[in-house]
Amino acid sequence: MNHLTICLIISALTMISYVWAKFPMGLTALLSMCAFIITGCLDPKTALGYFGNSNGVMIVAMFVVAAGFTRTQFVKKCASSVNRIAKGSLTMVMLGYILVAALLAQFIQSSVIVFGIMAPMMIATCEDMNISPSKTLFPLAIVSIATISALPLGSGATQAAELNGYLEANAYTEYVVAMTDPMKARLPMLIFVMIYCIFFATRFAPNAAIVKTSELQSRQDTREALPPFKEKAGYIIFILTTLALIFQRHLGIDTWVICLTGAVAMVAFGVLTEKEAIASINWPMAFLLVGSFAMGGALTETGAGEVVGNILASLANTLNNRYLIGVVFFIVPFLLTQVMMNRTVMIIFIPIAILACKSMGANPIGIMILVQSACLSSFMTPMATPAVPMCMAAGGYDLKSTVKQSIIPAMILCIVSVCWIMTVFPMF
Repeated sequence: MNHLTICLIISALTMISYVWAKFPMGLTALLSMCAFIITGCLDPKTALGYFGNSNGVMIVAMFVVAAGFTRTQFVKKCASSVNRIAKGSLTMVMLGYILVAALLAQFIQSSVIVFGIMAPMMIATCEDMNISPSKTLFPLAIVSIATISALPLGSGATQAAELNGYLEANAYTEYVVAMTDPMKARLPMLIFVMIYCIFFATRFAPNAAIVKTSELQSRQDTREALPPFKEKAGYIIFILTTLALIFQRHLGIDTWVICLTGAVAMVAFGVLTEKEAIASINWPMAFLLVGSFAMGGALTETGAGEVVGNILASLANTLNNRYLIGVVFFIVPFLLTQVMMNRTVMIIFIPIAILACKSMGANPIGIMILVQSACLSSFMTPMATPAVPMCMAAGGYDLKSTVKQSIIPAMILCIVSVCWIMTVFPMF
């Protein structure tokens, strides 16, 4: 039995364990990692590196930064103000938070950061309205993930250059991606997803937390208000951290460094005690994240993505309908990003899409953006993107409830993206 087969079997068993829910997801993730290492599907040094992965450090640090911000009175005051403006309407609350999250997602190329900034305020608003945060946090996460870099603002302005780089690398320069093409392709998807999350998503969310976590239990904050200096420090640290993340490219500082600095500052200035900072980290979800990196790494090292990609290219050459080709090139990368990191899937599938189009003499722009859109819209499982484990921890979701809430928006993404992009960017 070769490593690819073994890797697929371990991955399948891991997913079954997540769904079965007899063991904690963090434990399942670490057992899965051990199985990949023992069977030779994953190099031990590579696996060890996942414990210090920049995304892992970033998400752990954001737990602390968010906890520090929540410790201040600003969040409660903001929640009360939002509630007064919304006049008790959950739809109006969702409208405000979804619009702000989508705007932030254009300037911050990290769904973890966008969600980490918005979640504390959303939680406080829900508590002020006597609504379970579980009703609102997953829709907020979907927008934070699916709308990243959809407009040519901030990080979105670099999307065309990145796609043209793929075309040059694969010697197919007859076609050029314009700066506004990614926006032109993804704008309808952005609008439909936002409409769904504002008006409909809360109806499919659980009425209460399914998984009780320490983070959820600690929300009923009975602690005394912070002294004025520490209160102001909490505001300033959170605002400076957010601004640094927005202008990260101009500052030239890694995202994880900004988040870690913000987390350390929350403790150094007394906004949180050391004990409170450690308690704010959801360690089971952190271990789940490490295990997710391991699964994605094992699938990459054993060549699972390339095998699927080659099959996909062969299938595309036999299909004569551009919409059918579009469906295949959206669904397969979208499903793979549920178990592999989206950047890895893009690196594998965009060149395959280009080569498939090149062999058919077709325009690759629409297919490239379709693959990119699929890879940037992964939210069905905790392995998809670090923002999902963070959302599951904050909302108290298990895997079943996460997948259940994902089905309709995933279908919307697929139908809208394929129909629109394959019409506006025809292959022939």
